[in-house]
Amino acid sequence: MYKKILVPLDISKTDETILAHIRPLARFTGASLVLVHVSDGFAARLQGQLNLADSPEVCQDRAALDAAAGKLQEEGFNAHCHLLTGDPVEGILGLVAEEKCDLIAMATHGHNNIADWFFGSVSDGLRHRTSIPILMIRAR
Repeated sequence: MYKKILVPLDISKTDETILAHIRPLARFTGASLVLVHVSDGFAARLQGQLNLADSPEVCQDRAALDAAAGKLQEEGFNAHCHLLTGDPVEGILGLVAEEKCDLIAMATHGHNNIADWFFGSVSDGLRHRTSIPILMIRAR
């Protein structure tokens, strides 16, 4: 069924919601997991890919992403990760194509319409622009 599942993480407590939900599915289907985080803070927006390794913000993101992938690998999953900068929707869609993923699985914050309009919504942008299935789990 699913061979490669892309899991966008926002490096917060909501990540465990989707990771807990996706583990049984990945085990059942034998899918590999591609974790991705798109750094979009001050340093990432200003620096882009240049000198990114020097930013404390990006170093923290990388460490959290590597830890999540490492934990999944210890549990026996085929998992690897990518740290991107720029527009989250564009980055995720590009990675879906590059990695040939057949499912996007993500936690959503469940904002109301006003908050989505104000903050933007990665999940909304993805669902309008991808042709592969998206599994969305509302974070607690």
